[in-house]
Amino acid sequence: MSQPVPPPNQPQQPYDAQPGGNPFAGQQPGQPGVATGNPFAGQQPGQPGQFGDVPFAPAPAPARNNVGLGLLAGVVAAVVAAAVYGAIIGATKHEIGYAAVGVGFLVGLAAGKVGGRNPVLPVLSAVIALVSVYFGQLLGEAMIAAKELPVTVSELFFDHFGLLNEAWKADADPLTFVFIAIAAFAAFSGAKKAAD
Repeated sequence: MSQPVPPPNQPQQPYDAQPGGNPFAGQQPGQPGVATGNPFAGQQPGQPGQFGDVPFAPAPAPARNNVGLGLLAGVVAAVVAAAVYGAIIGATKHEIGYAAVGVGFLVGLAAGKVGGRNPVLPVLSAVIALVSVYFGQLLGEAMIAAKELPVTVSELFFDHFGLLNEAWKADADPLTFVFIAIAAFAAFSGAKKAAD
């Protein structure tokens, strides 16, 4: 079916049919009350328009750089992780390398997420992880010894810390120090990744 073709003397544009042709002809762009096709015409920069203050690009997130909060988060994570790691050692009577790596990564993750991109945080996280794994292993030694001796874990840990440390040194082998080093590396890299 073919469409009818308008005769040549009929107007082709809808504005041509109006008296005077284009209703916007002769008007200056940007005048108030004049429809120019630009909803922001005549608006000063920074003023809300008819569409409100809608940003055209998202504002960048502020850079996190708080060493104090990052350090606090790392210490809290280290205490919790050391307790869990010590409980694992006390229950299994074995050092588990993956658990030591987990301790380090958890410390670094907490410090980096909270503290941000400060270059000091990965180094501090590594040191905190070393201490955390060490105390976790001491706690594990205390739990193992408390099962064999008539003393509690807290008595061993607080009243006989020197003896506990000597027992740890006697049980330590090269693999113990490898786990501690890997935990420190995991904390360092975890803090760097979490800050990105």
